[in-house]
Amino acid sequence: MGSRTIFLTAAFAAALLGASATQAPAQVSRSSYPAPTAPNSYNSNDLVESGHKFFGSASRGLAMAVEEAVRRWGEPNGYILGQEASGAFFGGLRYGEGKLFTRNAGERRVFWQGPSLGFDVGGEGARTMMLVYNLSAVNALYKRFVGIDGSAYFVGGFGISAAAADEMVVVPIRSGVGARLGINMGYLKFTPEPTWNPF
Repeated sequence: MGSRTIFLTAAFAAALLGASATQAPAQVSRSSYPAPTAPNSYNSNDLVESGHKFFGSASRGLAMAVEEAVRRWGEPNGYILGQEASGAFFGGLRYGEGKLFTRNAGERRVFWQGPSLGFDVGGEGARTMMLVYNLSAVNALYKRFVGIDGSAYFVGGFGISAAAADEMVVVPIRSGVGARLGINMGYLKFTPEPTWNPF
């Protein structure tokens, strides 16, 4: 069993123990984040092509999900492909790891974790594509992104939500049965190294 599998499995088990935390959702309107087309951005075709092999058979609905995200938030200048595990007993935890792709700074491995507040019980493992907007530098990603109120929805079998920090927005697109949208009531913290501390 690889380190990644152990990391995600342990995180999943910890989440099911009922660890919880509350964080007020960010009251941010979509209009605060314009969606211009930038030279270093990725269009829908770029994103779908990159995610096709990663998501496998689930990629049939990926194009719909990506197109809807781009319609709402514009073209990102970075994206993350990764896997995560999460669980909840009203309050929950989410842990993940993946690779950040940018046109001007190459690729970088990243990790994320965070609490969420919801009304579901259970857990899931999911492949995830996260669209990253207004990324000025790779190090700028290493902060807490608070869920944007009312941004969670399903398209093409994928769960989509959004979280913001300063002028940056991260839009996770998750596959997997029962994809939880609890991030809308919590936050994600990105780090350059794995950590068990979601706060």
